[in-house]
Amino acid sequence: MFALRLSRAEHTRDYSIVQASPSGWEVRCQEDQTLCRLDRYDDWHRVERALQTFQREADELARSGWQVQRQS
Repeated sequence: MFALRLSRAEHTRDYSIVQASPSGWEVRCQEDQTLCRLDRYDDWHRVERALQTFQREADELARSGWQVQRQS
């Protein structure tokens, strides 16, 4: 549903939201090899808020020099 990877120097940050079950989604953020966030939601409004948070963070990182490597 949503996947985004940004990189800067030797660092990466991966954001993803996937449908984990018929009525649930997995929201994940990983920086380098460290899992920063892993949530499972069955409420679509929480998923929408998580997506907005990811997009804001990605915009801030891009303004500070991070490059988008993959987006879907």
